[in-house]
Parts: sequence; C-alpha cells; structure tokens
Amino acid sequence: MEMQDEIRIEAPRARVYEALNDPDILKQCIPGCEELIKHSDTELEAKVVLKVGPVKAKFGGTVTLDKTHAPERFSLSGEGNGGVAGYAKGGADVELEEDGEATILRYTAKADVGGKIAQLGSRLINSTAKKLAGKFFSSFAEVTQQEQATG
Repeated sequence: MEMQDEIRIEAPRARVYEALNDPDILKQCIPGCEELIKHSDTELEAKVVLKVGPVKAKFGGTVTLDKTHAPERFSLSGEGNGGVAGYAKGGADVELEEDGEATILRYTAKADVGGKIAQLGSRLINSTAKKLAGKFFSSFAEVTQQEQATG
C-alpha cells in the first residue's frame, strides 16, 4: 500500500521540523497513541490502539528516523506487532519546503500488513490508513500552528 499527500502548515520550516521531533506533540497527533518514548534522536517506541474494521488491536513498535538531509527532507521506518491481529511495517519520506512564513509538508508512505488485519482486504486497509494519516496531519498542522501563534 502506498499513500502520498501534502499539507500547508502556517509555521516556518524550522518550527515544523522541531514539532516533528517532539514526542509530546507527536503523541497528541497520532490516532490511538497511548505511549511514545524517545530513546534517542533517531529512535522512538510507541504503543498505539487501532481499529481496522472489526479488528481492534494494541500495537507496540519502533520507529527509526534518518535525518541525513534534515530539515529539508528526512525518512522514517518502523514496524509494529499487534499480537494475533497481525503486524504492520513500513516507512515514509517527508519533505519540508519553505513557502514564505509557512511550510509545505509532503510525504510518501509505504506500508505492509500481515496476519488477521491483512485478511480484511486491501480496500478497507487502504481507506483506514488514509483516514489515520489524514487525522495525524490535520492534528499536527493544528497543534503546530497553535504552538507557533502562542510561542
């Protein structure tokens, strides 16, 4: 499964990049996130509860960041295990382009799922993934813009 989109965030690129590296902000924005622990500048651990169709599962997983070209571009990869519900693994490339005082965030994400969740069918999985990504980025833009306005 592959997804791509872009969103305009009314904050400078440095602020958007900083927010993308802030575990407190990410935890607020990730749908179903119960816990997000930053182990280092490039490694995070998360516990997320997700519902995909009739299957609800708690996933524990890790995310690794590649900041080689930051803050203009960076990538992340991760994998999570939901026990009997199955697993998910994937990654994303993120680009932050300055647009005056705002930032255009573009992403391309790929994911692979297996186990019970994979049996639900690709249309349900794709629509759920797009909905979750949309929720994350709209929440992220809102929180970052509020932080920019008050900070």
